[in-house]
Amino acid sequence: MNWGSAVPDSALWLAEAYAITVVVLVITALLLARYTRWGNQFRRMAWPYFDPRRTVLPLSILASLLLLTIFGVRVTVLFSYWYKDFYDAIQNLDETAFWHYLRVFAILAAVHVASSLVVYLVGQTLDINWRSWLNDTLTDDWLDGRAYYRGNFLENPVDNPDQRIQADITTFVTSSRTLSMGAVTAMVSIVSFTKILWDLSGPLTVFGAEIPRAMIFLVYIYVLVTTALAFWIGRPLIMLNFLNEKLGATFRYALVRLREYGESIAFYRGENVERRTLGLRFAAVIRNMWAIVFRTLKFSGFNLAVNQTAVVFPFLVQGSRLFSGQITFGDVMQTAQAFGQVHNSLSFFRESYADFASFRATLIRLTGLADADRRARALPVLDAFSSGKHLIVRGLDVRTPVGEALISELDMSLVPGDALLVKGPSGSGKTTLLRSIAQLWPYTDGSVTTPVGSVLFLSQRPYLPLGSLRAGLAYPDQLPAGQPNTGRANFDDDRFRDALAHVHLAHLVGRLDEAADWTRILSPGEQQRLAFARVLLIRPRTAFLDEATSGIDEGLEYTLYDILRHELPDSIIVSVGHRSTLDVFHNRQLELRGAGHWTLTDREG
Repeated sequence: MNWGSAVPDSALWLAEAYAITVVVLVITALLLARYTRWGNQFRRMAWPYFDPRRTVLPLSILASLLLLTIFGVRVTVLFSYWYKDFYDAIQNLDETAFWHYLRVFAILAAVHVASSLVVYLVGQTLDINWRSWLNDTLTDDWLDGRAYYRGNFLENPVDNPDQRIQADITTFVTSSRTLSMGAVTAMVSIVSFTKILWDLSGPLTVFGAEIPRAMIFLVYIYVLVTTALAFWIGRPLIMLNFLNEKLGATFRYALVRLREYGESIAFYRGENVERRTLGLRFAAVIRNMWAIVFRTLKFSGFNLAVNQTAVVFPFLVQGSRLFSGQITFGDVMQTAQAFGQVHNSLSFFRESYADFASFRATLIRLTGLADADRRARALPVLDAFSSGKHLIVRGLDVRTPVGEALISELDMSLVPGDALLVKGPSGSGKTTLLRSIAQLWPYTDGSVTTPVGSVLFLSQRPYLPLGSLRAGLAYPDQLPAGQPNTGRANFDDDRFRDALAHVHLAHLVGRLDEAADWTRILSPGEQQRLAFARVLLIRPRTAFLDEATSGIDEGLEYTLYDILRHELPDSIIVSVGHRSTLDVFHNRQLELRGAGHWTLTDREG
């Protein structure tokens, strides 16, 4: 090795290796995307981020990381030549050369440390940017077209989409980088150190036959055979890792549900039932973990045995040539180092199979979420329009998931100031009617036209978003970008105070900007009153109330509806309810009788 020309020689080597690697990577990626399922899944998750038509920054970061990775291989190659020269100096008792090569080592070590730190920084930059983009993309896709809700109506709903977005994205991004750059390192190292081994290898006589350059052939045969066996042993880890994620998320969901419904469970004294439910789900997690452990024992045990055998292999082959004077001690040490690099590089694919199995499971989960979102958006939806001042329903058919009629050929028209009360026995489709009008229920036909302006639905179960009480009261008001989620965008403090006072929650005025879990602080009745305050604050042109006063006593219910009709005299109100006390506030009534039958009547409001 001519250390005086190491820098220009390395620059030329780096340019050639980089160009060849880029070409090979592009061709390999195209072939995998076309001919393998997981390659096509990876393309779906990765290409939109790296697409230069969107921005060149991701490809620039990836190109820099690739260059640094190949540079790291070059430094390792230089270390290999340093091993030869350094140990030759020791064998020759050359003190001057000894100290010279220690200085060379100091330079190589400094370059290695610096490049390793830069590789870490660039790799983390890629991970963070890619994870941020993929999180935004999958979250938007999940929310788009209300797929997060309509996905429940699929024949096979996706499990735990929250975990797939929160955890699987991180695993996917990190594994994509480590596996791809690891494969690049392995392949470039194989080419580089095979040349070194070729120059150092000698003939070997086996059963009377002389094999030229024997070490090259032996290391490749050894690793290829062991890699094939390792793939066969480790293949079940793909499904086991997939099940590990699924079962773990199922167990975590049961824990979250226990916390969410803690009060109801405590009233029922249902601890024993919950303990048994948690135990059964956790037992499934443990069974799968033991299956992973036993399979990993076989896989890792095989790899350890293979690696330990490879340690002494180059010394066995080169030992006789050293003692016969054909090669120097430095040649032996370089052989051992080069052999180790080739062996480790060839073994990368075998030893990374467990990581690849986990990566495959993550790909399946992420593409499964994207596919489920797409199918959810493709479900049938009621034709909806926004025009004029009337609420018009034409030819509305509502069915159960199994095709049984709930409402058939519903036609009605409501004008500003109308209030419609929807009644009927349980299961007749009252809430489902509102879901259909809101374009949530897929088993429906017909059309609905709502007045121009805001439309607000209050569901049976009140909802308060994370954040301040002010934000919860203004929900779903869209705030300008960059402003804190306080709900200040369109309403002044007087509007907030008046709305809370109207629903008898004036004591909360001083806590409007307090961020807390208000769902746990407020009682169900208080949450329903807050929902009424939301209607008074937003003042929609059309409001749909689905049993919005079920947790409130009749006296307060009367007060709330009286305020609602007084404050919003020109709004269209559609209420679902059972109580007769609601009759006085509605001038029209729709009674659902089941089996598709209904009656629409006018009443004196």
